[in-house]
Amino acid sequence: MLTFIGILLLTTGILTILLKTILKATPILNWFTTKRSVQITIVGLILSVISGMFFYAEPGTAYAVQYPWGGQKAIFNQGIHTKMWGRLIPIQFEMPIKYVMADSNGDLGDQSKYAYINAARQWEFNDAVKGRIATSIVISINTSDANQFLSVADRNKTEKNLIRSRIIPNIDQSIKNTSKLMAAQDYISGQAADFDRFFQDQLENGMYVLEELKDDERADIIGDSTVIRTVINKESRQKRFTIKRDKTGEPVRVNGNSLGSYGLTVVQAVVNDIDWEPTFDKRLQLQKEEVAQTQLEKQQAEREFYRAQKEKAKGEADKAKERARLEKEQIQQTISAETEAKVAEFNLIKEKKQFEVEVFKAKSKKVAADAQYYENAKLVSAGLTPQERAEWEFKTAVGVAAELKMLQLPTTYIEGSNGSGKSGGSLLESLIGAELAKNMIPKKQ
Repeated sequence: MLTFIGILLLTTGILTILLKTILKATPILNWFTTKRSVQITIVGLILSVISGMFFYAEPGTAYAVQYPWGGQKAIFNQGIHTKMWGRLIPIQFEMPIKYVMADSNGDLGDQSKYAYINAARQWEFNDAVKGRIATSIVISINTSDANQFLSVADRNKTEKNLIRSRIIPNIDQSIKNTSKLMAAQDYISGQAADFDRFFQDQLENGMYVLEELKDDERADIIGDSTVIRTVINKESRQKRFTIKRDKTGEPVRVNGNSLGSYGLTVVQAVVNDIDWEPTFDKRLQLQKEEVAQTQLEKQQAEREFYRAQKEKAKGEADKAKERARLEKEQIQQTISAETEAKVAEFNLIKEKKQFEVEVFKAKSKKVAADAQYYENAKLVSAGLTPQERAEWEFKTAVGVAAELKMLQLPTTYIEGSNGSGKSGGSLLESLIGAELAKNMIPKKQ
């Protein structure tokens, strides 16, 4: 701008001086005195020299200065620098490039002089689904190597030409290759991050060499094994590609086709949005509804499962509670039975001891009675007075009565008859009489 003003003022000063010598005086020429014309010429010359000698470097912009005598230099810092009437090639440190979705009127939204905004193009994925891909890319230049920067600036002349002829073709090729590697269905199923990764890797390091993927397809068997029907898959007609790799497993790339060879670095490369074709949108909507229905059924199934688990757990808890109650009753009954058994055992021992005591008492009484009987028999054999005999008989009767108490008689007997048909005395009477007679007869010494 200063150069233009300076040249304009220089030309005006020189013309006014020449016109005053050629033409007659006029009010305008009279205003341009010789002194004023010389002053205008000097100011124009100064402005032309200053603007040609110096320039202001804006922040965030690198400049390649090409001098008239063939030299050049790179400027990476802002401020006033000399250019000595040389040519300037400004290039931003970071160049934003965006592909956006245009509205119905073809408007691309807000524009900026520092960003390159283009309409999103339509690309085809490997399942023949098409979509407009909106991307956001930021490319950075190499500010650490002045020679590489000057080489790029010299070959591309302007920043706009660098973007249009170098960067955008690489972006388009990367999107095209990445779209061939992926199906639209795969993209919406969770492989969007892989799309961004393949996209950025190809921009930085070079385009992949793709090779056609051939899958061994087998006929589907429908129904029984005797009837084989081949299901025709329309998508199988679409060619599928994969990345060609070398022996080490690294991708094979196209030589020299990368932004890295120009000293450019991909700072950002993401896919913001994809506008799918209407047919795929319909299919996608149906899939979303199907997924929603599946999720709903899954939730219902999980609810039923947990309800069943709850009922099962409740049943197990009731079973455990009932088992504990029965075990408690069993333990109580066992303890009670054991207690009764112990008591019965103790009672048996007690009865046995009592029986032994009674037997011992009976034996003691019998021994005493035998001793008394023996003593009485001695007295009788020695001769007794009538009075002593009466006392002896009384005592003998008392002893016999005591003996009768201890007399053990059989509980069962058989009664017979004599030959005349008349029954005699009872067996009990006979036994008692025999016992009395035995006791009454004194024994000889």
